[in-house]
Amino acid sequence: MSDVAQTYVFTEYGGAENQELVERAVPAPGPTEVRIQVRAAGVNPVDWKIRQGFLREVMPLDMPAGVGREAAGIVQAVGQDVEGLSVGDEVFGNVSPTSGGIAEAALLAAGSTARKPPGVAWETAAVLPVSAATAYDGLAQLACTPGEVLLINGVGGGVGVVAAQLARDADVTVVGVAGADKRELVESLGAVHIASGQNVAERVHQVLPDGVHAVLDLVGGDALRAVAGLVTDPARIVSAADPDTATEVGGAPIERDGTSRVLDAVMHEVALGKLDPHVNETFPLAEAAEAIQAVEEGHARGKVVVTVGG
Repeated sequence: MSDVAQTYVFTEYGGAENQELVERAVPAPGPTEVRIQVRAAGVNPVDWKIRQGFLREVMPLDMPAGVGREAAGIVQAVGQDVEGLSVGDEVFGNVSPTSGGIAEAALLAAGSTARKPPGVAWETAAVLPVSAATAYDGLAQLACTPGEVLLINGVGGGVGVVAAQLARDADVTVVGVAGADKRELVESLGAVHIASGQNVAERVHQVLPDGVHAVLDLVGGDALRAVAGLVTDPARIVSAADPDTATEVGGAPIERDGTSRVLDAVMHEVALGKLDPHVNETFPLAEAAEAIQAVEEGHARGKVVVTVGG
């Protein structure tokens, strides 16, 4: 690789007009980072939320700032304090705050980076660190037992698709709230589909008169308030989308683990063929804007990936 790398950035907080593909110096890894030659990067709602400035108080950034929080690729350089990872390793992980995954080269936090098995596609590995790990953490927090009923609010997105599969495989009954257009997807996950929108709680009660044991919320706001009363114990409501509303209704924000242990766990399920993160759309690096737009407009079913190189 040359001394510069194509990198997708945003130049100031705001709309999509502030995004562009630029050439930047290839970054040197810090003591606890690794640099990878990116092969694929996942696109998530958090990417456009960061660009809009919604997280600027908790995640201040210098401009221009890289876009993309998860990536997979080949290790090119290793920080001085990193153990267990070497140049040439095929890995996937969480992108360091100062870097961006939608790029030819990116920095990963070594503590939240794991090896990719040879048989798993780059595109699949790239979408596990954010959404799949979030699903894993949420289910661990809710601690559902076999036979219990879990309602996933917003099941049709990247987190919900994984959570439904993991819960199903743990013999938990899954009820998934999503738009009517996602019914086929939801049912393919082994979940009972409930159409989102007005009177959603009534539709759940028609199927489950006694309500549900736990709620994993991926929407927040009024959509969370609408289903919160379905659970007997509000403490068994966890939200990955809206910590304030979760607290308001008696639940809690999701507690993220953020380590390679979780990445290894979800990758294990993928490698066994038990978990499919549903990568449905891929875009080349030159079309990163279209990839982000697909996620920002909420039209994506499953995961969106930007591929880099060949």
